[in-house]
Amino acid sequence: MLTINKLCASACAIAALFIASTAAADELSETGEFIDGVAAIVNEGVVLKSQVRDQMALILKRASESNPPMQLPPADILREQLLERLILSEIQLQRAERIGIQISDQMLNQAIGRIADTNGVAFEDMPVILAQDGIDYADFRRELRDEITLEQVRQIDVGRRIQVSPREIDQCVADLEGSVAVNSDYNLSHILISLPESATAAQITDAQAKADDVYEQLGNGADFGEMAIRYSDAQTALEGGSLGWMKGSQLPTLYTDVVAAMQTGDFSEPFRGASSFHIVKINEMRSADQRSEIDQVKVRHILVTPNEIIDDETAKQRLDDAVGRIRDGEEFAEIAKLLSDDPGSANTGGDMGWSGPGTFVPEFEQVVNDSDIGEISEPFRTRFGWHIIEVLERRVYDNTEDLKESNCVLRIQNSKLEEETQMWMRRIRDEAFVETRI
Repeated sequence: MLTINKLCASACAIAALFIASTAAADELSETGEFIDGVAAIVNEGVVLKSQVRDQMALILKRASESNPPMQLPPADILREQLLERLILSEIQLQRAERIGIQISDQMLNQAIGRIADTNGVAFEDMPVILAQDGIDYADFRRELRDEITLEQVRQIDVGRRIQVSPREIDQCVADLEGSVAVNSDYNLSHILISLPESATAAQITDAQAKADDVYEQLGNGADFGEMAIRYSDAQTALEGGSLGWMKGSQLPTLYTDVVAAMQTGDFSEPFRGASSFHIVKINEMRSADQRSEIDQVKVRHILVTPNEIIDDETAKQRLDDAVGRIRDGEEFAEIAKLLSDDPGSANTGGDMGWSGPGTFVPEFEQVVNDSDIGEISEPFRTRFGWHIIEVLERRVYDNTEDLKESNCVLRIQNSKLEEETQMWMRRIRDEAFVETRI
């Protein structure tokens, strides 16, 4: 059986969103029917008491099934944390609706498909497997759709404002060259104590004192997960602060020097970020091979896209004619410049440059893989239209340096994203009308 814990491990972004069966905890009306109630009014929407109860039941279930069992704070503190998370989610979902974010069934199915693939099960088996863990498939889809929506609104409001300069990348690469952390992978947890925007000296002192108090409790044997649930302002608080596995080369820059001096089981002293204090724990670590080689292919193509003027058959026929002309000696590049509807490659004679696995859609990549160098393919169809291709070269490419740069971009973005997200959430929370009723 695929357990709820395994599903949560493969999709940590939705770990707190599965719906547990908690009807027994609902209130009864005078007629004996279950009723719901409002836990909080949030702008023009509400958070229901049943949502809080469902989340509470799930946290308790996960805590009891974890090994060792997760220690939890008192029920009133846990309920307060859960309600605040639901309030923030409601505010963000309202924001998403205002700016027109919609998650199609196709996008949702792709996300479920990735979860299924990670767990080695078939997409069509997911309803049965989830039911074995007491999860209703319709609820699962609805909550996953909400989580994808939340990720998109954060990307729009936060992610797109984060810029990474060439100078930052160069400095990061130089720092990684001598870093111990870059040669390891880490399973981390953290506790984040946030600071208000434009924090005063007194507010900074209070946050520092709170972080120091948490650190002292940890030193006296307090459970890290419980402390995260009780005190952390991070989005991962209700998961015990778990960040999961991260490559050392992709750690937020703020963490690199801290974890480099730590071992498995260690937790750091509080350290300061731009708008928060952090405590990090290494749950596990393992060595990582940083050299990487991939198979690359250099290919050119001609694309004809059907439209209201050119139907599907006409598009294919144009490429059939082009294949004949190329085989009779005309230049592929010249025909591509005149015929191809791909704005990214038409001006370069259809040349798409060097590409690695996963760059192309599956049907395009399959034809590329099956083609010999110099061979002109027959016309074939993808979602973009009709193509013909020619494979120009193949090579095994050492992309270690490319990975260093891309990892640095990710590290810098991650460092800025956490801080920016916290400030953004505080702003939208402060701007919202919220009335709690429990």
